[in-house]
Amino acid sequence: MTKAYKNLIGGVWKDSVSGKVRESINPADTSDVVGTVPDSTSTDVDEAVSAARAAYKSWRLVPAPKRGEILYRAAELLIKNKDELGRLATREMGKILPEGLGDVQEAIDMAYFMAGEGRRLEGQTVPSELVGKDCKSVREPIGVFALITPWNFPTAIPSWKLLPAIVSGNCVVFKPSSDTPVCATRLVEILMEAGVPEGVINMVHGSGSIVGAYLAGHHDIEGISFTGSSAVGEELVKSCAGLDKEISCEMGGKNPIIVMDDARLDLAIEGALWGAFGTTGQRCTAASRIIVHEKVYDRFIEGLAKAASKLKVGDGLKDGTEMGPLIHKIQMQKVLEYIEIGKKQGARLITGGRQLTEGDYAKGFFIEPTVFADVTPDMRIAREEIFGPVVSVIKAKDLTDAINIANDSDYGLSAAIFSQDVNNCATAERDLETGIVYINAPTIGAEIQLPFGGIKKTGTGHKEAGGRGGALDMFLHWKVIYRDFSGKLQKAQIEG
Repeated sequence: MTKAYKNLIGGVWKDSVSGKVRESINPADTSDVVGTVPDSTSTDVDEAVSAARAAYKSWRLVPAPKRGEILYRAAELLIKNKDELGRLATREMGKILPEGLGDVQEAIDMAYFMAGEGRRLEGQTVPSELVGKDCKSVREPIGVFALITPWNFPTAIPSWKLLPAIVSGNCVVFKPSSDTPVCATRLVEILMEAGVPEGVINMVHGSGSIVGAYLAGHHDIEGISFTGSSAVGEELVKSCAGLDKEISCEMGGKNPIIVMDDARLDLAIEGALWGAFGTTGQRCTAASRIIVHEKVYDRFIEGLAKAASKLKVGDGLKDGTEMGPLIHKIQMQKVLEYIEIGKKQGARLITGGRQLTEGDYAKGFFIEPTVFADVTPDMRIAREEIFGPVVSVIKAKDLTDAINIANDSDYGLSAAIFSQDVNNCATAERDLETGIVYINAPTIGAEIQLPFGGIKKTGTGHKEAGGRGGALDMFLHWKVIYRDFSGKLQKAQIEG
């Protein structure tokens, strides 16, 4: 029997007022229904926002170290349930099991990191220019946040938003992706088991166009943290302009790997394979452009095509699977359309390019790992985010040419260079126009203790994850306090 999951509002698990439900489907086997969730309405959102506002009055006063202790317990529970949650991520999203477990591990890492921040929400104490006066700054919570997350990291990305928000003393209304709602629900269940009070986390399932849009525009929230498509993010930014809401949008990417003529080609090919086809290319950091020095271009293409053609595609829960399905039929069709566009614009298809439909593939959304050669920077497959297992290989004359090609993009999330020359690496590190740069590693693999995000159309507002400049800046504001204990009126900057 298919399990029915519910919304969480004010500490109560409940159905939507609509009475309707949505199914979550395994993309490797569409006959497998992972669970059902409520198909919610604006009324459910209003109730959730009201519950969050009520809970904020007391939650903001809970000492931050105590809030951190709850996250520490959550980390322990995530470890205890890691195998179950990892398998669930694979079943609901489609990524292979090692990646599903990695998704959960990222949430564990974030829980431990943000638990520590409960004792580290530091401000500044500085000397005053006047006698008998001191000056300090403190960081305080802001209020109620809307958190809207995608399907490709169904446990990790919600943790990037939920955990810093609540350790900072805020309350939230969480709208997870309608494609991976069960993973999100299990994460919230664990946070509640760890001791998060009623109303601090509220979760409302449903479509982005109805629930997400209404939540983002709600007059009783102070901020929005969104991860998803550039088109939706750009509309959110426009709609929030002038509303005095905090906003953070992490959106698309068209991430390049530069391979220089002095690179270790075996390492570069392995890195390109993982960067392009990890998570079936369904990462905002996926390496969708490989820019290769002309001296090693032919050898690199031959090696990458050979390696890609050997990848085992299938159900991520089965041993030996190296790449899983696309998330759903719409995404699969989009990728297939881009493959046709690449061929029509003159790119040379050297491996892959087909939908897999026979035998074990019959009930899933599978496409072969696909490599295009002789791609030029003006082709659509080199400029537009495909979000699937398709990589474009582009020839470059030298390092300067390669960097120019890499930077000629609307996006600026992640970039990488493979080279044994320290000067090449330093130049790329300086000149690549992205938020993240990797040296002799692919464009994927960010760690949670540093800020995550990009520039240009990739993102706007505060960054995600930890460290200075990370998620805590989204969820805390600064308050400066001057205390005069001189016993007399003193006027700063006024002589006499």
